[in-house]
Order: sequence, then C-alpha cells, then structure tokens
Amino acid sequence: KLPHRPAVNSHGPLGPASCAQGCRMHIKQVIIRGFKTYKEQTSLDEDFSSGTNVVVGFNGAGKSNFFQAILFVLSDQYTSLRAETRKALLHEGAGQAVLTAFVEVVLDNSDRRIPIDSDQVSIRRLIGVKKDDWLLDGRHSTKTEIFGLLEGAGFAKTNPYYIVQQGKVSELTLMGDAQRLGLLKDISGVGVYDERRAESVKIMADTAQRRTRTQELIEEIKRKLASLEDEQRELRECETLESRKRTLEYVIADREWRATQDRIEELN
Repeated sequence: KLPHRPAVNSHGPLGPASCAQGCRMHIKQVIIRGFKTYKEQTSLDEDFSSGTNVVVGFNGAGKSNFFQAILFVLSDQYTSLRAETRKALLHEGAGQAVLTAFVEVVLDNSDRRIPIDSDQVSIRRLIGVKKDDWLLDGRHSTKTEIFGLLEGAGFAKTNPYYIVQQGKVSELTLMGDAQRLGLLKDISGVGVYDERRAESVKIMADTAQRRTRTQELIEEIKRKLASLEDEQRELRECETLESRKRTLEYVIADREWRATQDRIEELN
C-alpha cells in the first residue's frame, strides 16, 4: 500500500493509507447491481473498516468480479468500451436479460481529501448497451469532473499503484534495477514531473518557433507598411500635382476665353 493513497489488493487486503492526523480516506461501501455475476443489488452488510479488510470466499463466489467492480469505478481500465465489452460487463444468466447495471463506491471523506464538504462521497457509474452515466452524490456528473476530483485525491492515472492487483507484488519483486527506478519515480511523482517537464519543454520550443514566425510576420508587415506609406506619399504628391494641373488648365482656359471674347468685340 502506498502512503496517502487508498489501496486495493485483488483477492487480498482492501484498505487505505492513513493521513497525518490519523483520519483515513477509505472505501466504506460498495453497491453492485447487474454487473457481471451480481444480478440483484448487492451491498455489504457492514461498512468496510478504516483498517485492513480481507475479502474471502469459495471459488466462483464473485471475489474477482467484486474487485473488478471497484476498478470499474475508480480506475481508467474501463475507459473505452466496445459493444462486446459492454455486453460482457452486464450480467448474463437465466431469466430476463439485464440491459443496465451500476456500481457505486462510497468513500469516507472525513479528511476532505476530495474537496467536497461531506464526510462521505458516493460515485456511481451506470453502464448500458450504448452509453455510460455518472452520478456524484446522487446528482448527474461527467467522467471528466469525477476523475478530476479523484486525481486530486491521489487516484492519478499516471500512478496506477493506488490499486495493486493480484500478482502485481510478485511482478514488482522480479523487476530489474531500471524498472524499479521507474517504479520509484512513478510512486514518488518524479515520473509525472519528468513527463510534465518534457511537455513543458516541448511547449516552450513550440512557443519559441511560433514567436519566431510571428516576429518574421511582423517584420514582413512592417516592410509592407513602409511600402504602402511610400505609395501613399507618392499618391498625395500626385493628387497635389493633379490639382495644380487642373487649376492651371482652368486659368489658361479662362484667359483664352477672355482673349477670344475681346477679339470678337473688336471685330464687331
């Protein structure tokens, strides 16, 4: 189990990590209906404790599907669902076909790790043949909003170790040094920092390129403006000369008209 992360071990311990003040965010209740082998609505007789919980049962009792139900709500393992995957998640058995199912996970929020002013937060995911719906404390919500709250509480997609499934511990013990270093980076958040730093460096490089292109565009616009200013100045000079030309032509025409009138009078 990781510090400050609710932890789930498939077929094994189910419990949270404690906060600094002793309060613990943990799964209090799981309610399932129509999901895989759980046709009828099923919930725990008592809430999970804030310590370590163990789920036991005979083979085929539904332990795997119980933990899959938790993953269905809290992880991104079931993000993109095809039609055949949806059908596999709905209960299949004798009797009337199940067309919709839901899994609701109730989290203890006494430590306010999720920024909602309530001692518990319920997240329900409903699945149908074609679409999903999400409910947050009984009101309709979106997957983006819910996963944003979960990520802020430590359920980060980039750090999948808040849920440790069966066989994962053995896999971790067999890791090489480089893989263990990568694991430590993921758990400590360094891996997320490296990814975000790489993204930031890329954004800065793209911004620098755009700035260069923008600067080149500004220089080109300045050259065009200078050219247009020269043309405007020439146009104004041309208009001034044209006005003077029309004035002179009028004066000359007036003089010629007067001279012609004088000659006519002399002839008469």
